[in-house]
Amino acid sequence: MAAVRHLVLVLGDQLDLQAAAFDGFDNTQDAVWMAEVAEESTHVWSAQQRIALFLAAMRHFAQALREAGRPLHYRRLDDADNRGSLADELQATLAALKPQRVVMTAPGDWRVWQSLKAVVEAAGLALEVCEDRHFFNTVREFAAYAKGRKSLRMEFFYREMRQRHGILMQHGKPVGGQWNFDVDNRESFGAKGPGLLPQRALFEPDAITREVLDLVRTRFAEHPGSLDSFAWPVTREQALQALQTFVAERLPLFGRYEDAMWPGEPWLYHSQLSAALNLKLLNPFEVVHAAEAAYHAGHAPLASVEGFIRQILGWREYVRGIYWTQMPGYLERNALYAQQPLPGWYWTGDTDMACLRDAITQTLAHGYAHHIQRLMVTGLYALLLGVQPQQVHAWYLAVYVDAVEWVELPNTLGMSQYGDGGLLGSKPYVASGRYIQRMGGPCSQCRYKPAEREGDDACPFTTLYWDFLMRHEPMLAGNQRMVMQLKNLSRLTEAERQAVSQRAEAIRQGRVGGSQGQPA
Repeated sequence: MAAVRHLVLVLGDQLDLQAAAFDGFDNTQDAVWMAEVAEESTHVWSAQQRIALFLAAMRHFAQALREAGRPLHYRRLDDADNRGSLADELQATLAALKPQRVVMTAPGDWRVWQSLKAVVEAAGLALEVCEDRHFFNTVREFAAYAKGRKSLRMEFFYREMRQRHGILMQHGKPVGGQWNFDVDNRESFGAKGPGLLPQRALFEPDAITREVLDLVRTRFAEHPGSLDSFAWPVTREQALQALQTFVAERLPLFGRYEDAMWPGEPWLYHSQLSAALNLKLLNPFEVVHAAEAAYHAGHAPLASVEGFIRQILGWREYVRGIYWTQMPGYLERNALYAQQPLPGWYWTGDTDMACLRDAITQTLAHGYAHHIQRLMVTGLYALLLGVQPQQVHAWYLAVYVDAVEWVELPNTLGMSQYGDGGLLGSKPYVASGRYIQRMGGPCSQCRYKPAEREGDDACPFTTLYWDFLMRHEPMLAGNQRMVMQLKNLSRLTEAERQAVSQRAEAIRQGRVGGSQGQPA
């Protein structure tokens, strides 16, 4: 076996032939290492769509590497001697190949990074970690931005990013005269619903993907979800086609309806590009520039384009900075001291609350839900119920195809559950069932009434909303953004407070809405 100069490690979310780890790659001296292992699907109870997407994309990328002539050491999950973990597979490969150096692009998961780093160092080698060029901002740049600030707010970070990169800027000022068009982007579909919607970008599974689907159905048969609708982009070419389809068909109305919901309609006008972005099949630079070009061409209105770009240039960059500057301690934060178990029906959708049933069954069917369903349905309920944020984090990491920990953890523990006490978001995002009803939730199909907080017909969201304000009133009193909600709370009589508390306790005990507990 020829001596290996550089062994380049490629993880399942690093599928880019132009990644920094390949800089200077020599096909005659260097080699690539990739491994499919059970641990990455079982350290959280990963859903079948998520497992299948990662494996299918990895195998297609392996094919692209071979076509590029890059020597590849690839371990398949179904290999008889698969060792089951990235650490064990890498240890065996280092012992066999004895490379002079190990190189990788910065990973997206602290746990994985620490594990691989330990293996490389135990072999007497140094792990060279290269910058991930799939971001506008480096972690060091974010750390420098955050240093010395009394508080961090995404909006101000986003404005600096717009200025630095010249995105939607004109003569040093934001195009349209303002930075943020949120006020134009909060419409619901109204009583008649969304009408005719553009079709989801579908990609028929090829032979490689069909082989993966069969493997997942067999190997992970007890894992949640279904593979019947699997049609995600798994190659660079498919991801580019998905981007083109979004810009052409859904971007013009994305902004207007980005916060809207409608029962039985998973896709609406959302991009569905986050999985391809997080696997690195798409580069955020090309996504942002495609959206900006659509505005300048008169194809999409500024409010839609700005709202979409803010998700990538602002929020995506911001949460990555939070993750890597706050780990590993960030994972353990629980500012509200929440300890309730995650309801078992989060893994099945077996609840009589229509909005949660709709969002969860959709999630299990497709590995997908849009951001309002995540923040203001599944996330909101867990927050109001008082679920331990680490359990909520594990569920989100398990069930969504776009979930990589650097983006999922801050969004879940910080934004959704307020577990970091306001580092990521300036207030807890709490609302009653009326918000869900207003944004097009399936409340007309539900046995509960969003306007009621007490009694057998009261919406659990509404009961728990008032209970949440009561339980956390001293902490919330110091938050200027909660003044109006606490003023409304002050109008409740003592008898009304007691009635809310009693029903909230019944909900927490599983006597309302569905059973409690963890999956088997």
